[in-house]
Amino acid sequence: MRPEILNPLFAEIQLLKGVGKALAKPLGRLKLEQIIDLLFHLPSGWIDRKRVETLDMEDAGRVVAVIVTPVDYKAGGPRSPLRVQTTDAAGNYLSLVYFNNPGWARKQLPLGEPKAISGRMEMYGQELQIVHPDTVLEPDKIGTIPVREPVYALSDGLTNNRLRQLIEQASERLVDLPEWIEPSLVERETWPAWRAALEAIHADPANEGARRRLAYDEIFANQLALALVRQSSRSRKGEALLGEPKLRDALQLPYAPTGAQSRTVSEIEADVRQEQPMLRLLQGDVGSGKTLVAVMALLMAVEAGGQGALLAPTEILARQHFDTVTAMLAGLPVNIAVLTGRDKGKIRESTLMGLADGSIDILIGTHAIFQEAVRYKKLALAVVDEQHRFGVAQRMMLTQKAERTPHLLVMTATPIPRTLTLTHYGEMDVSRLDEMPPGREPIETRVISGARLADVVDGLGRHIASDGQAYWVCPLVEESEAIDQAAAEERARELKMRFGDERIGLVHGRMKGPEKDAVMDAFQRGQIAVLVATTVIEVGVDVPNATLMVVEGADRFGLAQLHQLRGRVGRGDAKSVCLLLRGEALTETARARLALMRETNDGFRIAEEDLRLRGAGEILGTRQSGDVGFRLATPELVAELAPMANDDARLLIEREGGLDSPRGEAARIALYLFKRDTAVPLLRSG
Repeated sequence: MRPEILNPLFAEIQLLKGVGKALAKPLGRLKLEQIIDLLFHLPSGWIDRKRVETLDMEDAGRVVAVIVTPVDYKAGGPRSPLRVQTTDAAGNYLSLVYFNNPGWARKQLPLGEPKAISGRMEMYGQELQIVHPDTVLEPDKIGTIPVREPVYALSDGLTNNRLRQLIEQASERLVDLPEWIEPSLVERETWPAWRAALEAIHADPANEGARRRLAYDEIFANQLALALVRQSSRSRKGEALLGEPKLRDALQLPYAPTGAQSRTVSEIEADVRQEQPMLRLLQGDVGSGKTLVAVMALLMAVEAGGQGALLAPTEILARQHFDTVTAMLAGLPVNIAVLTGRDKGKIRESTLMGLADGSIDILIGTHAIFQEAVRYKKLALAVVDEQHRFGVAQRMMLTQKAERTPHLLVMTATPIPRTLTLTHYGEMDVSRLDEMPPGREPIETRVISGARLADVVDGLGRHIASDGQAYWVCPLVEESEAIDQAAAEERARELKMRFGDERIGLVHGRMKGPEKDAVMDAFQRGQIAVLVATTVIEVGVDVPNATLMVVEGADRFGLAQLHQLRGRVGRGDAKSVCLLLRGEALTETARARLALMRETNDGFRIAEEDLRLRGAGEILGTRQSGDVGFRLATPELVAELAPMANDDARLLIEREGGLDSPRGEAARIALYLFKRDTAVPLLRSG
């Protein structure tokens, strides 16, 4: 139950005066649905306003507040703006320009009646003017026009003034909350209390102390939630996996594991031999050999008489893992099955029976393996691939599939900066595969102007004429799968006209599973030479013969996404090339991204730079329930404050009595305030 003290802050936004259905729509587009959402919609900047008694050309370019008297209206034709001629106290002229609704402007500014107005003053020829003043008031109200005005992110149908008025209304519902930060830390940083910080930031967005305090609060709530998950998981009883390594010793590998793989397998083995359930995050760059580590971990479960489950984010990746693992374990007495949402009828029933009676040793599948009907005889270890696609709540669901909490290994091929590892996976121990298997040649990356598209298509022709295969990834048009799909379909149509229908395949996110899998299967078998795709092929697809990657509109992609796409090639022994086709008008950020891609194949370096350029949510992708993004903390503040918040959260749990202590009671309020309670089911019992 949410603490009662927070109820006024979690009331629906429609309770505010003036918020009806019409205004609720633009507010909804900004995800402003409750009072707290408004209060946490912090200013993105501010306007400094100068109050003046008389006009001065030196103030051109500034926002001013001044009392003027309308003396004349100058209107052109029906489409021309209305110019309201005014004078200040000294007789200096100022034009107020309105491009629409002249009747409203005349009503606001009757001739001969002084008004306090505000707006950005500019020179127009030899005269001063303000286009669409932001404020028109009675002269005695000039003192109410703020000298520093916060500026907020808006959506269509919402003005800055209207939003500011709503936030002022919402602020009246603020309550004093008990302090959840360790007192000496508040004193050292000279931070205001939570309520004072929130009021201060909306009054003066330049207040750095208030901004840092609020960012810290949010990061602290996040770290506390993760620490509670860790404490809860550690307190559960798992099963020590003490089997002999007979299956692992019998595994016939075509190559020796890298030092990083061997080290990680040893770390996992040390974890699973304890009763305390393993919680380990495995980070490995594209091609660093995570699958082998996952297989070794799953075999530890089977050797101890248990079952293992491998969870993948897509059907394509699940079935690819099934094929890979089946090939790796060929000849070993291990029964492997696959289960996705596509499996129906007798095949599905047979798989469910095999899991329940223990005859299936390893299950590989999509989130279908979460479903209520799926029962394991003895689930001992679960592996989650591409962890950023699954939220904290989902991975906890998986661990509840067994009488005893299974050991959990989560993997990602998206290298995560150390700061984000702390803030999103703080409950886990971390292993890194930081070296590549021998024989992997670095991928050559070239940045090419989109104007040279015809040359690239000619080069593609030469590549497939010599039996090579290639990916062609279409640009992110906008946040719309339908439009991205249309771009991919058009490119596929053009390439088919050039190279023939049977040589070109197309996949996009709106295709049905079987249809998509059929195209991918044909590409993996070499029946298709060029796979045209949206970013659906970003993760996991493995075709060693595909040695050319073309990314169209590469300047629209983030660094981590470009690195993932590039990682689809370079899977075999042959030299691979990635061509990044750029637009003509590059931003400085896009230019920096493309230069770094050309310079390095190091995913960890790329991830750190991506965090700096784009922010945390972009790197981790769309999060599921239980993984709430940061609203108040910028990536820079997360990087700076997360280690401090992590120490503070651990101090509270390990030395101060956790949520049952006086500070813990306050911290519980913070968890609900920042909506981190959904990640911690154990809180729901009180």
